[in-house]
Amino acid sequence: MRFPTWLKVTLVVLLLIGVVFRFVNLNHKVYWHDEVYTSMRAAGYTRGEIDQALFQNHVIPIGELQKFQQIKPASTLADTVHSLAVEDPQHPPLYFAIARFWMQGFGSSLTPSRLLPALISLLALPLMYALAWELFTSHGVALLATALLALSPFDVLFAQTARQYSLLTVMVIASQWLLLRALRGAVKERRSREADCQRGALAWGWYALSVALGLYTQPFFGLTVMGQAVYVGVDVLAETRRSIGQQPRYAHPGRVCRRFCLAIAAGVMLFAPWLAVLLTNRQRALATTDWSQISPGIDYLVKLWVLSFTSLFFDLDVGFNNPLTFLLRVPALLLIGISLYTLCHRCDRSTWLLIVTSILVPFLVLALPDLIIGGKRSAVSRYLVSCYPGIQLAVAYFLATGFSRWRHNTLDSQFRSLGLVKLWLWNSSFVLLVLGSLASLTVSAASYTWWNKDLSYFNRETAQVIRNASAPIVISDIGDDFTNTGDLISLSYLLDKSVPLLLSDRDVNWVKTADFDARIRGATAIAFRPSQPLRKTLDQTYGYMPRLHPAERLWQVPQNSQRDGKLREES
Repeated sequence: MRFPTWLKVTLVVLLLIGVVFRFVNLNHKVYWHDEVYTSMRAAGYTRGEIDQALFQNHVIPIGELQKFQQIKPASTLADTVHSLAVEDPQHPPLYFAIARFWMQGFGSSLTPSRLLPALISLLALPLMYALAWELFTSHGVALLATALLALSPFDVLFAQTARQYSLLTVMVIASQWLLLRALRGAVKERRSREADCQRGALAWGWYALSVALGLYTQPFFGLTVMGQAVYVGVDVLAETRRSIGQQPRYAHPGRVCRRFCLAIAAGVMLFAPWLAVLLTNRQRALATTDWSQISPGIDYLVKLWVLSFTSLFFDLDVGFNNPLTFLLRVPALLLIGISLYTLCHRCDRSTWLLIVTSILVPFLVLALPDLIIGGKRSAVSRYLVSCYPGIQLAVAYFLATGFSRWRHNTLDSQFRSLGLVKLWLWNSSFVLLVLGSLASLTVSAASYTWWNKDLSYFNRETAQVIRNASAPIVISDIGDDFTNTGDLISLSYLLDKSVPLLLSDRDVNWVKTADFDARIRGATAIAFRPSQPLRKTLDQTYGYMPRLHPAERLWQVPQNSQRDGKLREES
Protein backbone atom coordinates (compact mmCIF):
# COMPACT_ATOMS: atom_id res chain seq x y z
CA MET A 1 0.00 0.00 0.00
CA ARG A 2 1.54 3.28 -1.15
CA PHE A 3 0.34 6.61 0.18
CA PRO A 4 0.49 9.96 -1.64
CA THR A 5 3.24 12.28 -0.45
CA TRP A 6 0.85 14.76 1.15
CA LEU A 7 -0.63 11.98 3.28
CA LYS A 8 2.80 10.80 4.43
CA VAL A 9 3.72 14.34 5.39
CA THR A 10 0.41 14.70 7.25
CA LEU A 11 1.02 11.50 9.20
CA VAL A 12 4.55 12.55 10.13
CA VAL A 13 3.24 15.91 11.37
CA LEU A 14 0.54 14.16 13.42
CA LEU A 15 3.14 11.81 14.83
CA LEU A 16 5.27 14.76 15.92
CA ILE A 17 2.23 16.44 17.47
CA GLY A 18 1.61 13.29 19.50
CA VAL A 19 5.22 13.32 20.66
CA VAL A 20 4.95 16.97 21.71
CA PHE A 21 1.76 16.33 23.70
CA ARG A 22 3.67 13.81 25.81
CA PHE A 23 5.73 16.68 27.23
CA VAL A 24 3.08 19.41 27.49
CA ASN A 25 2.16 20.45 31.07
CA LEU A 26 3.93 17.48 32.66
CA ASN A 27 3.49 18.89 36.17
CA HIS A 28 -0.03 20.27 35.59
CA LYS A 29 -2.21 17.37 36.67
CA VAL A 30 -2.56 16.10 40.21
CA TYR A 31 0.36 13.91 41.26
CA TRP A 32 -1.94 11.17 42.37
CA HIS A 33 -1.85 8.43 44.99
CA ASP A 34 -0.20 5.71 42.87
CA GLU A 35 2.44 8.10 41.55
CA VAL A 36 3.27 9.04 45.12
CA TYR A 37 3.81 5.35 45.85
CA THR A 38 6.09 5.04 42.81
CA SER A 39 8.37 7.75 44.23
CA MET A 40 8.08 6.31 47.73
CA ARG A 41 9.11 2.79 46.63
CA ALA A 42 11.85 4.04 44.32
CA ALA A 43 13.22 6.17 47.17
CA GLY A 44 13.56 3.06 49.34
CA TYR A 45 10.79 3.70 51.89
CA THR A 46 8.05 1.35 53.05
CA ARG A 47 4.64 2.72 53.86
CA GLY A 48 4.86 1.11 57.28
CA GLU A 49 7.88 3.15 58.36
CA ILE A 50 6.32 6.34 56.95
CA ASP A 51 3.06 5.72 58.81
CA GLN A 52 4.99 5.05 62.00
CA ALA A 53 6.80 8.37 61.63
CA LEU A 54 3.70 10.41 60.76
CA PHE A 55 0.64 9.25 62.69
CA GLN A 56 1.86 10.03 66.22
CA ASN A 57 -0.62 12.64 67.52
CA HIS A 58 1.54 15.60 66.59
CA VAL A 59 1.52 18.57 64.23
CA ILE A 60 3.90 18.78 61.27
CA PRO A 61 4.01 21.14 58.27
CA ILE A 62 2.63 19.39 55.20
CA GLY A 63 5.78 20.17 53.23
CA GLU A 64 7.70 17.77 55.46
CA LEU A 65 5.89 14.86 53.83
CA GLN A 66 7.85 15.36 50.62
CA LYS A 67 11.04 14.10 52.21
CA PHE A 68 9.54 10.63 51.72
CA GLN A 69 9.57 11.28 47.97
CA GLN A 70 13.33 11.74 47.95
CA ILE A 71 16.03 9.08 48.10
CA LYS A 72 16.11 7.65 51.61
CA PRO A 73 19.44 8.48 53.28
CA ALA A 74 21.93 5.60 53.24
CA SER A 75 19.53 3.45 51.22
CA THR A 76 20.38 1.31 48.19
CA LEU A 77 18.53 -0.40 45.37
CA ALA A 78 18.00 -3.30 47.76
CA ASP A 79 15.74 -1.05 49.87
CA THR A 80 13.59 -0.32 46.82
CA VAL A 81 13.27 -4.03 46.06
CA HIS A 82 12.56 -4.79 49.74
CA SER A 83 9.82 -2.15 49.90
CA LEU A 84 8.03 -3.76 46.97
CA ALA A 85 8.60 -7.33 48.15
CA VAL A 86 7.09 -6.84 51.61
CA GLU A 87 4.27 -4.41 50.79
CA ASP A 88 3.57 -4.47 47.03
CA PRO A 89 4.72 -7.83 45.64
CA GLN A 90 2.26 -7.57 42.74
CA HIS A 91 4.49 -4.80 41.36
CA PRO A 92 7.82 -6.22 40.09
CA PRO A 93 10.89 -3.99 40.53
CA LEU A 94 12.03 -3.18 36.96
CA TYR A 95 10.37 0.22 36.54
CA PHE A 96 10.98 1.19 40.16
CA ALA A 97 14.68 0.39 39.82
CA ILE A 98 14.87 2.55 36.69
CA ALA A 99 12.97 5.32 38.52
CA ARG A 100 15.43 5.17 41.42
CA PHE A 101 18.45 5.69 39.16
CA TRP A 102 16.54 8.47 37.40
CA MET A 103 15.83 10.18 40.75
CA GLN A 104 19.51 10.00 41.67
CA GLY A 105 20.41 11.80 38.47
CA PHE A 106 17.55 14.26 37.97
CA GLY A 107 15.80 14.68 41.32
CA SER A 108 12.37 13.73 42.56
CA SER A 109 10.18 16.74 41.75
CA LEU A 110 7.08 16.29 39.63
CA THR A 111 8.52 17.17 36.23
CA PRO A 112 11.48 14.73 36.32
CA SER A 113 9.27 11.99 37.78
CA ARG A 114 6.87 12.23 34.84
CA LEU A 115 9.57 12.92 32.27
CA LEU A 116 10.85 9.35 32.69
CA PRO A 117 7.65 7.55 31.53
CA ALA A 118 7.19 10.13 28.77
CA LEU A 119 10.63 9.34 27.39
CA ILE A 120 10.06 5.59 27.76
CA SER A 121 6.81 5.91 25.81
CA LEU A 122 8.76 7.18 22.80
CA LEU A 123 10.36 3.74 22.47
CA ALA A 124 6.95 2.32 21.58
CA LEU A 125 6.76 4.38 18.38
CA PRO A 126 9.60 2.78 16.36
CA LEU A 127 8.60 -0.61 17.77
CA MET A 128 5.03 -0.13 16.53
CA TYR A 129 6.39 0.78 13.10
CA ALA A 130 8.53 -2.38 13.08
CA LEU A 131 5.62 -4.55 14.24
CA ALA A 132 3.23 -3.16 11.61
CA TRP A 133 5.86 -3.64 8.90
CA GLU A 134 6.41 -7.24 10.03
CA LEU A 135 2.67 -7.89 9.80
CA PHE A 136 1.72 -6.02 6.63
CA THR A 137 5.03 -5.31 4.81
CA SER A 138 3.65 -1.83 4.10
CA HIS A 139 5.37 1.40 5.07
CA GLY A 140 2.00 3.16 4.76
CA VAL A 141 0.28 0.93 7.31
CA ALA A 142 3.33 1.09 9.57
CA LEU A 143 3.40 4.90 9.48
CA LEU A 144 -0.32 5.13 10.07
CA ALA A 145 -0.20 2.70 13.03
CA THR A 146 2.67 4.67 14.56
CA ALA A 147 0.76 7.95 14.15
CA LEU A 148 -2.32 6.42 15.82
CA LEU A 149 -0.19 5.30 18.77
CA ALA A 150 1.43 8.73 19.03
CA LEU A 151 -1.96 10.50 19.01
CA SER A 152 -3.72 8.04 21.31
CA PRO A 153 -5.24 9.97 24.27
CA PHE A 154 -4.86 6.88 26.46
CA ASP A 155 -1.19 6.39 25.62
CA VAL A 156 -0.38 10.08 26.07
CA LEU A 157 -2.22 10.11 29.41
CA PHE A 158 -0.20 7.21 30.79
CA ALA A 159 3.00 8.51 29.21
CA GLN A 160 2.56 11.43 31.63
CA THR A 161 1.90 9.18 34.62
CA ALA A 162 4.78 8.14 36.87
CA ARG A 163 3.92 4.45 36.76
CA GLN A 164 5.12 1.47 34.75
CA TYR A 165 2.37 1.42 32.12
CA SER A 166 4.27 3.20 29.34
CA LEU A 167 7.04 0.65 29.82
CA LEU A 168 4.44 -2.12 29.71
CA THR A 169 3.18 -0.83 26.35
CA VAL A 170 6.74 -0.88 25.05
CA MET A 171 7.25 -4.47 26.21
CA VAL A 172 3.92 -5.68 24.74
CA ILE A 173 4.76 -4.28 21.30
CA ALA A 174 8.39 -5.42 21.48
CA SER A 175 7.48 -9.00 22.40
CA GLN A 176 4.96 -9.23 19.55
CA TRP A 177 7.57 -8.00 17.09
CA LEU A 178 10.26 -10.36 18.41
CA LEU A 179 7.83 -13.29 18.28
CA LEU A 180 7.07 -12.58 14.63
CA ARG A 181 10.79 -12.30 13.88
CA ALA A 182 11.38 -15.67 15.50
CA LEU A 183 8.52 -17.24 13.56
CA ARG A 184 9.80 -15.74 10.35
CA GLY A 185 13.11 -17.44 11.08
CA ALA A 186 11.22 -20.72 11.36
CA VAL A 187 9.76 -20.11 7.89
CA LYS A 188 13.24 -19.52 6.47
CA GLU A 189 14.45 -22.79 7.91
CA ARG A 190 12.68 -24.58 5.07
CA ARG A 191 15.90 -23.99 3.16
CA SER A 192 17.83 -25.82 5.93
CA ARG A 193 20.69 -23.38 5.92
CA GLU A 194 22.83 -23.39 9.03
CA ALA A 195 23.05 -19.59 9.16
CA ASP A 196 19.24 -19.33 9.12
CA CYS A 197 19.01 -21.85 11.98
CA GLN A 198 21.49 -19.89 14.08
CA ARG A 199 19.68 -16.62 13.47
CA GLY A 200 16.42 -18.35 14.37
CA ALA A 201 17.81 -19.56 17.70
CA LEU A 202 19.06 -16.04 18.47
CA ALA A 203 15.62 -14.61 17.61
CA TRP A 204 13.97 -16.99 20.06
CA GLY A 205 16.50 -15.91 22.69
CA TRP A 206 15.58 -12.25 22.23
CA TYR A 207 11.91 -13.17 22.49
CA ALA A 208 12.55 -15.06 25.75
CA LEU A 209 14.31 -11.99 27.14
CA SER A 210 11.33 -9.81 26.19
CA VAL A 211 9.04 -12.18 28.10
CA ALA A 212 11.20 -11.90 31.21
CA LEU A 213 11.43 -8.10 31.01
CA GLY A 214 7.69 -7.85 30.38
CA LEU A 215 6.93 -9.90 33.49
CA TYR A 216 9.40 -7.82 35.52
CA THR A 217 7.47 -4.76 34.33
CA GLN A 218 3.97 -5.93 35.26
CA PRO A 219 2.49 -9.40 35.89
CA PHE A 220 -0.38 -8.47 33.55
CA PHE A 221 2.16 -8.89 30.75
CA GLY A 222 1.29 -12.55 31.21
CA LEU A 223 -1.94 -11.79 29.35
CA THR A 224 0.13 -10.96 26.28
CA VAL A 225 1.99 -14.27 26.63
CA MET A 226 -1.34 -16.12 26.84
CA GLY A 227 -2.50 -14.47 23.64
CA GLN A 228 0.76 -15.40 21.93
CA ALA A 229 0.44 -19.00 23.10
CA VAL A 230 -3.04 -19.24 21.59
CA TYR A 231 -1.78 -17.66 18.37
CA VAL A 232 1.18 -20.01 17.97
CA GLY A 233 -0.92 -23.06 18.86
CA VAL A 234 -3.72 -22.26 16.42
CA ASP A 235 -1.33 -21.15 13.67
CA VAL A 236 0.80 -24.27 13.89
CA LEU A 237 -2.27 -26.52 14.12
CA ALA A 238 -3.70 -24.91 11.00
CA GLU A 239 -0.40 -25.48 9.18
CA THR A 240 -0.42 -29.18 9.99
CA ARG A 241 -3.88 -29.48 8.40
CA ARG A 242 -3.01 -27.93 5.06
CA SER A 243 -4.38 -29.65 1.98
CA ILE A 244 -2.09 -31.99 0.08
CA GLY A 245 0.01 -30.08 -2.43
CA GLN A 246 -0.08 -26.79 -0.55
CA GLN A 247 3.24 -25.21 0.37
CA PRO A 248 3.65 -25.43 4.18
CA ARG A 249 4.55 -22.24 6.04
CA TYR A 250 6.73 -24.07 8.55
CA ALA A 251 9.02 -26.91 7.57
CA HIS A 252 8.86 -28.29 11.12
CA PRO A 253 5.68 -27.19 12.94
CA GLY A 254 6.51 -29.31 15.98
CA ARG A 255 9.90 -27.62 16.27
CA VAL A 256 8.19 -24.21 16.26
CA CYS A 257 5.99 -25.24 19.20
CA ARG A 258 8.96 -26.65 21.12
CA ARG A 259 11.04 -23.51 20.60
CA PHE A 260 8.15 -21.29 21.62
CA CYS A 261 7.60 -23.32 24.81
CA LEU A 262 11.33 -23.27 25.58
CA ALA A 263 11.42 -19.49 25.11
CA ILE A 264 8.47 -19.03 27.46
CA ALA A 265 10.07 -21.38 29.97
CA ALA A 266 13.33 -19.44 29.78
CA GLY A 267 11.49 -16.15 30.30
CA VAL A 268 9.61 -17.53 33.31
CA MET A 269 12.83 -18.94 34.77
CA LEU A 270 14.44 -15.51 34.56
CA PHE A 271 11.36 -14.16 36.36
CA ALA A 272 11.48 -16.96 38.94
CA PRO A 273 13.14 -14.89 41.73
CA TRP A 274 10.27 -12.41 41.77
CA LEU A 275 7.72 -15.15 41.19
CA ALA A 276 8.97 -16.70 44.42
CA VAL A 277 8.50 -13.34 46.17
CA LEU A 278 4.99 -13.07 44.77
CA LEU A 279 4.04 -16.58 45.89
CA THR A 280 5.59 -16.12 49.33
CA ASN A 281 3.74 -12.85 49.92
CA ARG A 282 0.60 -13.74 47.99
CA GLN A 283 -1.65 -12.86 50.94
CA ARG A 284 -0.24 -9.35 50.94
CA ALA A 285 -0.73 -9.10 47.17
CA LEU A 286 -4.34 -10.28 47.51
CA ALA A 287 -5.01 -7.86 50.37
CA THR A 288 -3.78 -4.85 48.37
CA THR A 289 -5.85 -5.79 45.31
CA ASP A 290 -9.04 -6.96 47.05
CA TRP A 291 -10.83 -3.85 45.73
CA SER A 292 -10.82 -5.48 42.27
CA GLN A 293 -13.00 -8.34 43.58
CA ILE A 294 -15.99 -6.06 44.21
CA SER A 295 -18.83 -6.90 41.78
CA PRO A 296 -20.21 -3.63 40.35
CA GLY A 297 -22.76 -5.19 37.94
CA ILE A 298 -22.77 -5.93 34.22
CA ASP A 299 -23.90 -2.43 33.27
CA TYR A 300 -20.88 -0.90 35.01
CA LEU A 301 -18.53 -3.37 33.33
CA VAL A 302 -19.94 -2.68 29.86
CA LYS A 303 -19.64 1.08 30.37
CA LEU A 304 -16.00 0.76 31.41
CA TRP A 305 -15.22 -1.58 28.50
CA VAL A 306 -16.62 1.00 26.09
CA LEU A 307 -14.68 3.84 27.72
CA SER A 308 -11.46 1.84 27.89
CA PHE A 309 -11.30 0.71 24.27
CA THR A 310 -12.51 3.97 22.75
CA SER A 311 -10.08 6.05 24.84
CA LEU A 312 -7.44 5.01 22.31
CA PHE A 313 -9.04 7.47 19.89
CA PHE A 314 -11.41 9.70 21.85
CA ASP A 315 -11.38 10.64 25.52
CA LEU A 316 -13.75 13.46 26.38
CA ASP A 317 -15.89 12.84 29.45
CA VAL A 318 -19.12 14.72 30.23
CA GLY A 319 -20.07 12.51 33.18
CA PHE A 320 -20.04 8.77 33.77
CA ASN A 321 -23.82 8.58 34.09
CA ASN A 322 -24.46 10.98 31.21
CA PRO A 323 -25.65 9.10 28.07
CA LEU A 324 -23.85 11.66 25.93
CA THR A 325 -20.51 10.30 27.18
CA PHE A 326 -21.26 6.97 25.52
CA LEU A 327 -23.03 8.35 22.44
CA LEU A 328 -19.87 10.27 21.63
CA ARG A 329 -17.98 6.95 21.69
CA VAL A 330 -20.24 5.18 19.18
CA PRO A 331 -18.22 6.25 16.08
CA ALA A 332 -15.03 4.93 17.68
CA LEU A 333 -16.75 1.63 18.54
CA LEU A 334 -18.02 1.28 14.96
CA LEU A 335 -14.56 2.05 13.62
CA ILE A 336 -13.01 -0.66 15.79
CA GLY A 337 -15.65 -3.21 14.75
CA ILE A 338 -15.39 -2.45 11.01
CA SER A 339 -11.60 -2.49 11.21
CA LEU A 340 -11.51 -5.94 12.78
CA TYR A 341 -13.97 -7.24 10.17
CA THR A 342 -11.89 -5.79 7.34
CA LEU A 343 -8.71 -7.23 8.82
CA CYS A 344 -10.15 -10.75 9.09
CA HIS A 345 -11.74 -10.51 5.64
CA ARG A 346 -8.73 -9.26 3.68
CA CYS A 347 -5.56 -10.38 5.47
CA ASP A 348 -4.01 -13.84 5.55
CA ARG A 349 -4.70 -16.01 8.56
CA SER A 350 -1.38 -15.58 10.34
CA THR A 351 -1.72 -11.77 10.26
CA TRP A 352 -5.27 -11.37 11.48
CA LEU A 353 -4.91 -14.24 13.95
CA LEU A 354 -2.05 -12.53 15.80
CA ILE A 355 -3.97 -9.28 16.11
CA VAL A 356 -7.27 -10.87 17.09
CA THR A 357 -5.72 -13.14 19.74
CA SER A 358 -3.72 -10.21 21.16
CA ILE A 359 -7.04 -8.41 21.75
CA LEU A 360 -9.50 -11.14 22.65
CA VAL A 361 -7.41 -13.46 24.83
CA PRO A 362 -6.25 -10.83 27.38
CA PHE A 363 -9.71 -9.30 27.48
CA LEU A 364 -11.53 -12.61 27.97
CA VAL A 365 -9.07 -13.80 30.62
CA LEU A 366 -10.05 -10.75 32.69
CA ALA A 367 -13.70 -10.35 31.67
CA LEU A 368 -14.97 -13.93 32.00
CA PRO A 369 -14.09 -14.27 35.71
CA ASP A 370 -15.71 -10.88 36.32
CA LEU A 371 -18.90 -12.10 34.68
CA ILE A 372 -18.89 -15.58 36.24
CA ILE A 373 -17.60 -15.14 39.80
CA GLY A 374 -17.73 -11.36 40.12
CA GLY A 375 -15.10 -8.63 40.15
CA LYS A 376 -14.05 -5.61 38.14
CA ARG A 377 -10.55 -6.45 36.92
CA SER A 378 -11.59 -6.01 33.29
CA ALA A 379 -13.05 -2.59 34.12
CA VAL A 380 -9.61 -1.18 34.96
CA SER A 381 -8.34 0.42 31.76
CA ARG A 382 -4.65 0.04 32.56
CA TYR A 383 -5.09 -3.72 33.03
CA LEU A 384 -6.08 -3.99 29.36
CA VAL A 385 -2.84 -2.53 27.97
CA SER A 386 -2.10 -5.86 26.25
CA CYS A 387 -5.19 -5.41 24.05
CA TYR A 388 -4.59 -1.89 22.79
CA PRO A 389 -1.77 -2.22 20.21
CA GLY A 390 -3.82 -4.84 18.33
CA ILE A 391 -6.77 -2.46 18.06
CA GLN A 392 -4.54 0.33 16.77
CA LEU A 393 -3.02 -2.02 14.18
CA ALA A 394 -6.46 -3.12 12.96
CA VAL A 395 -7.70 0.47 12.60
CA ALA A 396 -4.49 1.46 10.82
CA TYR A 397 -4.94 -1.36 8.29
CA PHE A 398 -8.58 -0.42 7.67
CA LEU A 399 -7.74 3.25 7.05
CA ALA A 400 -4.72 2.37 4.93
CA THR A 401 -6.88 0.15 2.72
CA GLY A 402 -9.11 3.10 1.91
CA PHE A 403 -6.20 5.44 1.22
CA SER A 404 -4.59 2.88 -1.07
CA ARG A 405 -7.76 2.46 -3.13
CA TRP A 406 -8.14 6.19 -3.43
CA ARG A 407 -4.58 6.58 -4.71
CA HIS A 408 -4.85 3.83 -7.31
CA ASN A 409 -8.49 4.57 -8.20
CA THR A 410 -9.31 0.86 -8.12
CA LEU A 411 -13.05 1.27 -8.39
CA ASP A 412 -15.13 -0.87 -10.71
CA SER A 413 -16.99 1.39 -13.12
CA GLN A 414 -20.22 -0.49 -12.46
CA PHE A 415 -20.04 0.33 -8.75
CA ARG A 416 -18.16 3.62 -8.93
CA SER A 417 -20.82 5.60 -7.03
CA LEU A 418 -20.93 3.02 -4.24
CA GLY A 419 -17.14 2.99 -4.16
CA LEU A 420 -16.99 6.76 -3.83
CA VAL A 421 -19.34 6.54 -0.84
CA LYS A 422 -17.03 3.99 0.76
CA LEU A 423 -14.01 6.17 0.13
CA TRP A 424 -15.84 9.15 1.61
CA LEU A 425 -16.56 7.06 4.71
CA TRP A 426 -12.90 6.02 4.93
CA ASN A 427 -11.65 9.58 4.66
CA SER A 428 -14.31 10.87 7.07
CA SER A 429 -13.31 8.20 9.58
CA PHE A 430 -9.70 9.35 9.44
CA VAL A 431 -10.59 13.04 9.77
CA LEU A 432 -12.98 12.42 12.68
CA LEU A 433 -10.45 10.16 14.38
CA VAL A 434 -7.72 12.79 14.15
CA LEU A 435 -10.00 15.62 15.29
CA GLY A 436 -11.31 13.52 18.19
CA SER A 437 -7.79 12.62 19.30
CA LEU A 438 -6.51 16.18 19.06
CA ALA A 439 -9.53 17.56 20.92
CA SER A 440 -9.09 14.96 23.66
CA LEU A 441 -5.37 15.67 23.99
CA THR A 442 -5.93 19.42 24.13
CA VAL A 443 -8.62 19.27 26.82
CA SER A 444 -6.64 16.73 28.84
CA ALA A 445 -3.45 18.81 28.67
CA ALA A 446 -5.30 21.83 30.07
CA SER A 447 -7.04 19.89 32.86
CA TYR A 448 -5.87 19.61 36.46
CA THR A 449 -7.29 16.12 36.88
CA TRP A 450 -8.52 13.24 34.72
CA TRP A 451 -10.34 9.95 35.11
CA ASN A 452 -7.14 7.95 35.77
CA LYS A 453 -6.44 9.92 38.97
CA ASP A 454 -8.91 7.66 40.79
CA LEU A 455 -8.54 8.19 44.56
CA SER A 456 -6.95 11.60 44.05
CA TYR A 457 -9.43 12.90 41.47
CA PHE A 458 -10.69 15.71 43.75
CA ASN A 459 -7.40 16.52 45.45
CA ARG A 460 -6.98 19.85 43.67
CA GLU A 461 -10.50 20.92 44.69
CA THR A 462 -9.72 19.74 48.23
CA ALA A 463 -6.55 21.83 48.22
CA GLN A 464 -8.56 24.84 47.04
CA VAL A 465 -10.98 24.47 49.95
CA ILE A 466 -8.07 24.33 52.39
CA ARG A 467 -6.34 27.32 50.79
CA ASN A 468 -9.52 29.39 51.07
CA ALA A 469 -9.87 28.67 54.80
CA SER A 470 -8.61 31.10 57.41
CA ALA A 471 -5.61 29.66 59.30
CA PRO A 472 -6.33 26.06 58.21
CA ILE A 473 -5.14 22.98 60.05
CA VAL A 474 -5.75 19.57 58.44
CA ILE A 475 -6.76 16.68 60.71
CA SER A 476 -6.40 13.12 59.48
CA ASP A 477 -5.35 9.58 60.30
CA ILE A 478 -4.46 6.50 58.28
CA GLY A 479 -8.11 6.17 57.13
CA ASP A 480 -10.46 3.23 56.81
CA ASP A 481 -8.85 1.99 53.60
CA PHE A 482 -5.26 2.91 54.58
CA THR A 483 -4.90 5.25 51.57
CA ASN A 484 -4.51 8.55 53.39
CA THR A 485 -0.71 8.43 53.40
CA GLY A 486 -0.53 8.62 49.62
CA ASP A 487 -3.17 11.31 49.28
CA LEU A 488 -1.79 13.50 52.04
CA ILE A 489 1.55 13.47 50.21
CA SER A 490 -0.36 14.22 46.99
CA LEU A 491 -1.93 17.25 48.70
CA SER A 492 1.51 18.44 49.80
CA TYR A 493 2.27 19.32 46.16
CA LEU A 494 -0.83 21.53 46.02
CA LEU A 495 -0.66 23.44 49.32
CA ASP A 496 1.65 25.93 50.92
CA LYS A 497 4.41 23.92 52.59
CA SER A 498 3.68 25.53 55.98
CA VAL A 499 0.05 24.32 56.24
CA PRO A 500 -0.04 22.28 59.49
CA LEU A 501 -1.13 18.64 59.61
CA LEU A 502 -2.48 17.11 62.80
CA LEU A 503 -2.13 13.37 62.35
CA SER A 504 -3.82 11.03 64.82
CA ASP A 505 -2.76 7.51 65.68
CA ARG A 506 -5.23 4.62 65.88
CA ASP A 507 -6.31 5.60 69.42
CA VAL A 508 -8.85 8.28 68.51
CA ASN A 509 -9.60 9.13 72.14
CA TRP A 510 -6.82 11.69 71.89
CA VAL A 511 -9.23 14.09 70.16
CA LYS A 512 -11.17 14.29 73.43
CA THR A 513 -8.20 15.74 75.30
CA ALA A 514 -7.35 19.34 76.11
CA ASP A 515 -4.08 18.91 74.22
CA PHE A 516 -5.92 18.22 70.96
CA ASP A 517 -8.32 21.09 71.57
CA ALA A 518 -5.46 23.49 72.20
CA ARG A 519 -3.83 22.55 68.93
CA ILE A 520 -6.89 23.42 66.81
CA ARG A 521 -8.12 26.42 68.82
CA GLY A 522 -8.29 29.59 66.74
CA ALA A 523 -7.75 27.69 63.48
CA THR A 524 -10.08 26.39 60.80
CA ALA A 525 -9.88 22.67 61.54
CA ILE A 526 -10.60 20.51 58.48
CA ALA A 527 -10.90 16.73 58.74
CA PHE A 528 -9.55 15.03 55.60
CA ARG A 529 -10.91 11.52 54.99
CA PRO A 530 -11.04 10.59 58.68
CA SER A 531 -11.60 6.95 59.55
CA GLN A 532 -15.03 6.08 60.89
CA PRO A 533 -13.79 5.95 64.51
CA LEU A 534 -12.07 9.33 64.17
CA ARG A 535 -15.05 10.99 62.54
CA LYS A 536 -17.45 9.54 65.10
CA THR A 537 -15.30 10.78 67.98
CA LEU A 538 -15.01 14.25 66.44
CA ASP A 539 -18.80 14.34 66.01
CA GLN A 540 -19.36 13.33 69.62
CA THR A 541 -16.80 15.78 70.95
CA TYR A 542 -17.36 18.86 68.79
CA GLY A 543 -20.89 18.39 67.49
CA TYR A 544 -22.17 18.40 63.92
CA MET A 545 -19.43 18.84 61.32
CA PRO A 546 -20.55 20.46 58.03
CA ARG A 547 -19.30 18.74 54.88
CA LEU A 548 -17.09 21.00 52.77
CA HIS A 549 -17.13 19.11 49.46
CA PRO A 550 -20.06 17.12 48.06
CA ALA A 551 -17.89 14.42 46.44
CA GLU A 552 -14.97 14.32 48.88
CA ARG A 553 -14.76 13.20 52.51
CA LEU A 554 -13.93 16.62 53.89
CA TRP A 555 -15.51 18.12 57.02
CA GLN A 556 -15.01 21.24 59.12
CA VAL A 557 -14.59 20.71 62.85
CA PRO A 558 -16.57 23.47 64.65
CA GLN A 559 -15.21 25.57 67.50
CA ASN A 560 -17.61 24.36 70.20
CA SER A 561 -18.42 26.45 73.29
CA GLN A 562 -20.02 23.38 74.92
CA ARG A 563 -16.71 21.59 74.51
CA ASP A 564 -14.99 24.50 76.30
CA GLY A 565 -17.30 24.03 79.26
CA LYS A 566 -16.55 20.33 79.47
CA LEU A 567 -12.81 21.00 79.41
CA ARG A 568 -13.14 23.53 82.28
CA GLU A 569 -15.12 20.98 84.33
CA GLU A 570 -12.48 18.30 83.69
CA SER A 571 -9.69 20.66 84.73
